[in-house]
Parts: sequence; C-alpha cells; structure tokens
Amino acid sequence: MHRHGGARQGAGRPRSSTRVTHAARPTFDGARTPLHVTLRMARGVWNLRSQRGYRCVEHALAAERARDALRVVHFSVQGNHVHLIVEADDRKALSRRMQGLGIRLARRVNAMMGRPRGRVLADRYHARVLATPREVHRAIAYVLCNHHKHSAQAGRRGFAVDPFSSAPVFRHFAKPSEPLAWSPGKGPPPVAPPTTWLLARGWLRLGPIEPPV
Repeated sequence: MHRHGGARQGAGRPRSSTRVTHAARPTFDGARTPLHVTLRMARGVWNLRSQRGYRCVEHALAAERARDALRVVHFSVQGNHVHLIVEADDRKALSRRMQGLGIRLARRVNAMMGRPRGRVLADRYHARVLATPREVHRAIAYVLCNHHKHSAQAGRRGFAVDPFSSAPVFRHFAKPSEPLAWSPGKGPPPVAPPTTWLLARGWLRLGPIEPPV
C-alpha cells in the first residue's frame, strides 16, 4: 500500500555550512550590555590553533571590524571553537552579523581544507548577556586565559599570553607577561574599542585580570 506523508530520508532543506541564523536570540540592551559568544566548529573541521586556522578567523573578524556593526572587543581561538566578547546595537544586528561572520569563516576554512564546500559551523552559536561588572570581569578572564585550561604546556615558564587571542594587546593584566616569540596573525589582533560602560570601564572596578599561575 502506498503511504503519503511522514519523514523521508533526504527530505527537507539541505544542511548549510553556516547555520547560525537559528541561534537563540537573547534579549539585551545594545547600548549597555555586551555579550559572550561561543562559536563552535562542526566535527571534522581542522584544528583552528594553527597559523592557517587562526588566519581564517583573523580574516573574518577583520571584515566585521570594518563594518562596525558587530564590535569584537576580546576573543580567543581554540581548537574547535572561538570565544568572542562582543557589542552589537540590537538583537537583529547580532544575528545578522554573526551570520556574516560565519559565512566568511566557513569560506576560508573550506579553502584551507582544500574543499569547495562543506559544513564548518555547528548548528548554533551560544550568546550570553553580560549584565554586571562582575560578569564582564569573569568573561574577560575566561576568554583571554582560556588556553591555560586547554593546554598542559601553558604557563610552565611563567605568565605567557595566548598568541591565538587578543591577549597580546590587552593592557589590564595584574602582572607583566612574557614577550611573544611569534604571532600566527598577519598583524595585531583585529579587535574594536568598547563603547558600553560595562566593557570600557565598569568591569575595572573589580581590578585587573589575574592570570593563572
């Protein structure tokens, strides 16, 4: 008997490599509150903590800085995800520009991997509103010192900033850092100056960032 309806294998909209438009859209005041955004890569994407991988992220972030709609103030690149502390004018701007960043990143990563197309991003990015100075302080510390969590080699010779992040241009660590031996990027980290009070001055009420021992 022929059946109509029901789920069929292969039916529906094809999967996209930049499916970030379905992410949860947090309610926030763009003039007052920054966000901590985590962007995860799909399974099988090459490690981003290489010179080629970092430069894919660098290119996408530099393009967004030029648009000045999604202001990435701090970031770190891990093996299969990217942490961003951002400002956006409103929820619509956040969603639209995260989609644009995802498209640019996917194109670069696919080119790096030598394939014309393929899924690069996981289905959703995660965005968390940072509503207080303490939340911003903790987020900055987490993002800029995230490599210490993932790398057993980090910090063995003292406090070393992560070259795969915006930490080399951060000026509010509680102690001086070792000079960088090299940089994976083509220039300084492509970050934007903050415009919200919380991200520009408010978090400093809790003191500078204490790096991990």
